[in-house]
Amino acid sequence: MSRVRVRGIYTTALTALFAEEFDVVQASPPIRRRFDREFETGEYDATVETTDDRQGVGIFGDPGAVGTLAERLADIGVDTFRWGDAAARGALFDGVVDETLGSGAVVNLGDRDGFLPYGKVDRRIDEGDRVRVQVHEPAPPWARDRPLLGTEVRVFGGVAGLSKGVSRVVADAPDDAGRRELARTTEMLRTDVPDGWGVRWEYAASDADVSEMDAALSRAVERAETIDAALADEGGEESDAPRTLAEPEATAWIWFGRESRFELDGPRGDVTTTIPGHHRIKAADSAASAAVDFAEDLYDSDGEFPMGATLRQFGPEEGGEVFVDHGKPDGRCFSLGKGEVTECDPEEGTYTVRREMRGSGTYDALGTDRESGDVAITKFREGRWWYPTAYRGEDGESKGTYVNVCTPVELFPQSVRYVDLHVDVVKRPDGSVERVDDDELDAAVEADHVSEELAEKARSVAASVERVLDK
Repeated sequence: MSRVRVRGIYTTALTALFAEEFDVVQASPPIRRRFDREFETGEYDATVETTDDRQGVGIFGDPGAVGTLAERLADIGVDTFRWGDAAARGALFDGVVDETLGSGAVVNLGDRDGFLPYGKVDRRIDEGDRVRVQVHEPAPPWARDRPLLGTEVRVFGGVAGLSKGVSRVVADAPDDAGRRELARTTEMLRTDVPDGWGVRWEYAASDADVSEMDAALSRAVERAETIDAALADEGGEESDAPRTLAEPEATAWIWFGRESRFELDGPRGDVTTTIPGHHRIKAADSAASAAVDFAEDLYDSDGEFPMGATLRQFGPEEGGEVFVDHGKPDGRCFSLGKGEVTECDPEEGTYTVRREMRGSGTYDALGTDRESGDVAITKFREGRWWYPTAYRGEDGESKGTYVNVCTPVELFPQSVRYVDLHVDVVKRPDGSVERVDDDELDAAVEADHVSEELAEKARSVAASVERVLDK
């Protein structure tokens, strides 16, 4: 069976529809929870992605898999429409500049036009010039925007990709340590990368095992060799442009009409709570989509605080940035800096934030040097009375862990908030554990900034953390 990845507002319904005909891979955490099963993490044959305007989906990948998926989706409803695309993702063209605009050029590819930003080409281009371009971001036929072109030649994939003309390994991973690990793993794989191509590991590579990574790289290499062969055998004269040089992938577009969207509510409803018109409402706007999700999650909350629903709609977003707002019992509040949300699980209320440190000095209570290039990895959990921050040097070496005891953490769209309760626990690089700043908590109680009840809770939390870290 073909392996398919699905993304966007139609994911649950399409995953249910594909269950018996295709192997769904790289499923998101919500999909894994809803279907209560494991999904493979390897490379896809095709990916199905909701269009930016939410009106349908694009299908990109191996021509055979794209054709089969498009045929299946075309049968969803009476008002479902299907189109192929002459400017498929990854297709390589000798195009002709038809028009120059303020930020780029309109390029005639033959059956379609594309848009080439000036920043993607290393020379001045004028009307009538021939340019060799590749489709980097396809566009549906109903969209106002043209397909986005570039002059860098790439092989696309969900686990591994390649870029022509570079020799380095690029890895999209949650942190520097993950990127270095992926780069080291590349050297261990059996697949050889052709000369003149560099490896690009996508985010999903972090979850793939070595055999899946090697299979993904092998697939990417096959496409690179197809492109190299096409370029070596291009022939023709400049006057032949516009012309197609290589089409390693296919692209198809599916438009869902109103009846089709209501049809998709059925398979989704077989898996999870789905209000009537779920997909019709979601297709309208991102705010409408969020409202639908929140309403359905509230329906399932059984009288408990709907943490997953709240954080999915009104919490930080993975890949976004948040400030760490550090309150003090005397009423002051200041930011510990802004960091990137590298991992999140709204259902569990857990978020990992990565901050890059600047300046010099030492880390409080840890006694280790603070240097530019250091990284702080903080793990927050909604409602927990403490959070740990692990400090690492630019080389990945540990500089210790600092556990802050505080009022229960709250996670908002752009900030993490709590009030610091002074007492903390540290674990130094040598493994020694120490509880610190009890005197500051005592002083806060004396100053009537912290009640004795709250102080006792802070001491109890600190004692529990100390016992765990000292094991």
